Amino acid sequence: MEIFPISLKLQQQRCLIVGGGHIAYRKAILLHKAGAIIDVVAPEIDENLLEIVHKSTGKFLQHAFVETDLEHPYRLVIAATNQPKVNHLVFDLCEQRNLLVNSVDDIPHCRFMVPAIIDRSPLVVSVASNGTSPVLSRQLRTQIESLLPHSLGKLAQFSGHWRKAVKEKIPNPDQRRVFWEELYASPLKEQVFNDNLEKANQMLQQALAEWTAPKGEVYLVGAGPGDPELLTLKALRLMQQADVVIYDRLVSPPILDLCRRDAEKVYVGKARSNHSVPQDGINALLVEYAQQGKRVCRLKGGDPFIFGRGGEEIQELFAAGVPFQVVPGITAASGCSAYAGIPLTHRDYAQSVRFLTGHLKEGSPELPWDELVYENQTLVLYMGLVGLEKISQQLIAHGQRPDMPVALISKGTTPDQKVVVGTLADIASKVTEYQIQAPTLTIIGEVVHLREQLQWQ
Repeated sequence: MEIFPISLKLQQQRCLIVGGGHIAYRKAILLHKAGAIIDVVAPEIDENLLEIVHKSTGKFLQHAFVETDLEHPYRLVIAATNQPKVNHLVFDLCEQRNLLVNSVDDIPHCRFMVPAIIDRSPLVVSVASNGTSPVLSRQLRTQIESLLPHSLGKLAQFSGHWRKAVKEKIPNPDQRRVFWEELYASPLKEQVFNDNLEKANQMLQQALAEWTAPKGEVYLVGAGPGDPELLTLKALRLMQQADVVIYDRLVSPPILDLCRRDAEKVYVGKARSNHSVPQDGINALLVEYAQQGKRVCRLKGGDPFIFGRGGEEIQELFAAGVPFQVVPGITAASGCSAYAGIPLTHRDYAQSVRFLTGHLKEGSPELPWDELVYENQTLVLYMGLVGLEKISQQLIAHGQRPDMPVALISKGTTPDQKVVVGTLADIASKVTEYQIQAPTLTIIGEVVHLREQLQWQ
């Protein structure tokens, strides 16, 4: 994040605009809406701008900008002249005084940016691009405008009126958040939108009177193979309302960033021979947080019920009487194969597909080898990188062709995706040659040949 978004309270705060033309006028409109007192320094001034200055009880200083114009303790300064040298001078002098300064359409000479604004006062939404693409910001603002009812400001004012009473009744901030979320999802919102405030007040009073502390719940959420755009809508919704997020090693940073910002995040990732928290400990954590009344998101890479030990976790929750939901995710086999351009089934090459775990037990893979040696079948190995050489040897020993195509998909669906293609006879040697790293999915079958035609990533 290159910029830190904040909301400034400028009511009755004196601000300076350097420049008296149309650009300065546009900025003055926004400052005036925010309640600022606006001073303008310029040799000449637009009539509309002068009117705003007078309405704000500010002053028009009719002369070219000089350093002494900054002697007043302004909250912020906007350089809006058509002379770059003057704007640069304003910026340099403000920097010396630690004054917030914006040079219009001049990113290197800005200490703050003016975003695209959606005004539903007192609710205000802004979209900023660090000055790199103001047109894109305005387009996004237009899209967001269509999603936000114009009456949202009424709901914000209504909430502000009741905020103190709700805080006194529900001092716990996590529980209070749940109260407001449930309230906003109730018919009360429409009553406020329609100005039926008497009815809305009655409904809120009743909700407060009937309030009881919520029971904890666990959301077992599949995060997919890595690309955040592969998340389901339900997964995203639950991720953003959870109080605690317990996540594993396969959850990509962009996906974790989509969780609620102030949620407690607990890493319980597992790598080979390196379990930060053993499975029993994870199960206990889920129960412990839920019994504290928290909404817990157990965020797992891929799908929680396909080699994700999700079944074990909800067995523990069931035994402890903890409510839970399960949200399927796109499993690595589907996501990674699609992004690599390898269909898992094909009428000409594979009429069945088998998902297998490549984890070794005591150094040897335990798989039903005779069942796996079948010409028109695709094999998909999860977590099979370490045992790949032994797996290849066993398949060949049980009758599979040494030249059977194999694909390794490392970090599939992410910007770091790497795909290496070989055969059962040589694929193990390519792991070191191409520096393949976990997580890696292995696909064995004739469908691998189709990558030459179908790859799109």
